Amino acid sequence: MGDITAQTVDAIVNAANARLAGGGGVDEAIHRAAGAADLHAACAALGGCDPGDAKATSGFGLAARWIIHTVGPVWAGGRSGEAAVLASCYRRALAVADELGARTLAFPAISTGVYGYPPDRAAEVAVATVAATASGLASVRLVAFDEATFRLYTRLFTPP
Repeated sequence: MGDITAQTVDAIVNAANARLAGGGGVDEAIHRAAGAADLHAACAALGGCDPGDAKATSGFGLAARWIIHTVGPVWAGGRSGEAAVLASCYRRALAVADELGARTLAFPAISTGVYGYPPDRAAEVAVATVAATASGLASVRLVAFDEATFRLYTRLFTPP
């Protein structure tokens, strides 16, 4: 449970929009904490990002050295491939972290804000994908901003 912008890790993941132009929620908080002008310029140079993909910038004013931007799916009832796109966000962010040489990484709950992905389903995808994806990372955190998401992650990580 915590603030993704305050994580002491090599890289954090940003739940971004396809233009990488900043927005609300996690994206806004990361831009504000990192230094909006510098991060906007770095994101503009990347030329956007497709849903399910991930691209990196410097962490600028954050404790994290890098920000890995990924674009989650907009919830459309679960019949439009949303789970596959969300899983790809986690896999691609892990791959980009490996490419950067990161050893520690922190994820927010991707797509559960304005993109409307049901938090329980998103948590299941996040936990299953991170657990099943090989990486050279020593530590991966799923950072819950609220108590409800924290309970979802705790339930999924606690054996029956």
